[in-house]
Amino acid sequence: MLIYIVQRVAFPRLSAVALSTYKSEVAQPLFSMLLGIGALSLILFIWIPYNTFGEDIKMLKDTGLTLIMVLSILLALWSASTSVSEEIEGRTALTVLSKPLTRRSFVMGKFVGIAWTVCLMFIVLGVVFLLVVAYKPIFDAKENTTANPPWQVCFQEMMHVVPGLVLAFMETLVLAALSVAISTRLPLLANFTICLSIYSLGHLTPMIVQSSMGSFPIVGFFGQLIATVFPNLDHFNIQAAVAAGVGVPLAYLAWAFVYCLIYTVIALLLALVMFEDRDLA
Repeated sequence: MLIYIVQRVAFPRLSAVALSTYKSEVAQPLFSMLLGIGALSLILFIWIPYNTFGEDIKMLKDTGLTLIMVLSILLALWSASTSVSEEIEGRTALTVLSKPLTRRSFVMGKFVGIAWTVCLMFIVLGVVFLLVVAYKPIFDAKENTTANPPWQVCFQEMMHVVPGLVLAFMETLVLAALSVAISTRLPLLANFTICLSIYSLGHLTPMIVQSSMGSFPIVGFFGQLIATVFPNLDHFNIQAAVAAGVGVPLAYLAWAFVYCLIYTVIALLLALVMFEDRDLA
């Protein structure tokens, strides 16, 4: 709430666009559908047998984090396409920009509104996921007819998931910013295709760089080029550590936040440049 008040006072026009975008996207049927699918799936994960000989909670953490991130990315891509691309194509943006509103405020407001929408989904699904993770040791104990674990065990399992949720949210913000930039020029289908390609290459970047080492110079050059141009989304992937219950240092979270901030700013600057000379008539 404090962040919103500061933003409202410092950037009133941007905040107006962001609030309008947020209300519009939350009211969309897709938001409720993804939220319902995510919450129901997370709850059902409790009863799914993973056949891991007592390590079901590790698989639960991994699949739960992946599900929340994928649903949030789909929501971000859809929201960027509908709130930016379709408004430009439908001339709605021209009507909005005829008011005392700059193109910069329009683009930044759209991104902030999408970020709020994604944040709401992360909060709701994150709370459900934390409760599911906390209950899983109790459920497994009942299934194995053993004594219920102490509350400290449930709390510890729950806290191990929090860094994974934070990093998944950062990754979603990076892709949302890229999607907003692409939406200033391309429609929904092209936006989805490009963003999903970036998502795939972003997670394959370390493997590409490693495989290109010691190869022909041209292969090594392209490997380094991909690593430089595309964001290394694997930095946000700590699902193995989360599933194993390994603590994530605050220093790593801070470094990941800086990395997320850099690529988000770059994507938004690209969006401003691409939208500045876009003909809306």
